[in-house]
Amino acid sequence: MDVQSLRDNYPKLISRMEASSYSACYVGKLKREISRILSSADSKCWTSYSDIYLEYTQKSSSPSYLRNKLTFLGVIEHFDVRGQYPNGQRRQKLVERGKYRLLAQEFKSVIDCYCAAERLRGKKEATIYCESHSAASFLFALQQSGIDAVEKITEEAVLSVFVSEDGSLCRSCTYKKNVAAVFKACIPEAPETFAKILAFLPELRETRKNIQYLKPEEVALIKQALMGKESGLSLRDRAVGILALYTGLRCCDIAGLTINDVDWDNERICIRQQKTGVPLELPLSVADGNAIFDYLAYERPEIDCGYMFISSHRPFRRLTNGSLGNISNKIMKVSNVRQSAGERRGFHLFRHRLATELLGNGVPQPVISRTLGHTSPDSLEAYLSADFKHLKQCALRIEGFPVSEGVFGNA
Repeated sequence: MDVQSLRDNYPKLISRMEASSYSACYVGKLKREISRILSSADSKCWTSYSDIYLEYTQKSSSPSYLRNKLTFLGVIEHFDVRGQYPNGQRRQKLVERGKYRLLAQEFKSVIDCYCAAERLRGKKEATIYCESHSAASFLFALQQSGIDAVEKITEEAVLSVFVSEDGSLCRSCTYKKNVAAVFKACIPEAPETFAKILAFLPELRETRKNIQYLKPEEVALIKQALMGKESGLSLRDRAVGILALYTGLRCCDIAGLTINDVDWDNERICIRQQKTGVPLELPLSVADGNAIFDYLAYERPEIDCGYMFISSHRPFRRLTNGSLGNISNKIMKVSNVRQSAGERRGFHLFRHRLATELLGNGVPQPVISRTLGHTSPDSLEAYLSADFKHLKQCALRIEGFPVSEGVFGNA
């Protein structure tokens, strides 16, 4: 972290952002953050921008406050350390985050051992990132309680991380699973030690939120909007919506779809899923094929870009996940579906609809999992709660229970 470099060069960052039409309010906040860093650097022991963020975490636990600080520190660090200017597309994150750098050397070696083992097994980097950060947070909490070696970890210390002083749980089941994954990967290094720590982790009951679903009448309205030219949807938005509705593809995979991913001769869509890295092959239906062809032939700008779906205005770029969220909102709006506050409108509803429709029609679960690109059979469990056709078969008769008169009558 070179404060003098920032002091000499930050006017270039401000000038670039003002020229790029960033709002005066945003630029003003960035200026104030830079001013605070420059005025306090000499009296602080900061060695990186992560140190500055860590100081903010000690001042406040407000998610919005910390998210705001992360945004501006990320912009400043990318400029100062990498010479990169913000491009307005996505938030620039701190290069170095998390508690790993604050760990004792033995605890760091645990994280390093996990990362090396799981990369060798081919685990996805995003998963390694999440699990290692949870474990680093867990080990840092132990370290703050005076434990600085694996052999010193006790059941009492482990439980203190998961249970607050008033006896309530303060960590989620996902957090516990991430921590457990790290220790499991290290078992070959010290079987007894890490098996003991795993036994100390508390049993947490996993809870699932009710997933909102599309009703048949809502699906009918959406299909009418997607197929009818009078809806006002662009050919691109229609093609995106039809793909989401009939294939159940994730937003990231639709956004990452390339022109070469469509095999017109064999009527197939062949991709490598961005979430899992696993190849997926789906049939190209007539509706999908016609919608894609119309977009490519009559609307898509003729530019040298391999991605299927691109922005409507210059500068032409591939769509992002956020862009697909906007398209989904537009489709819902023209369909007059799910317009009340708090109702989900994302394309995951389309994916959920496909799963429940296949379940309701008696399609075997392994076939549905392959269609949706799931790598684990358990991933389908979240969709079972909306399979009303088969859930009704599990209902109990109530003739033997006293029911007050008028309960089932018309209001």
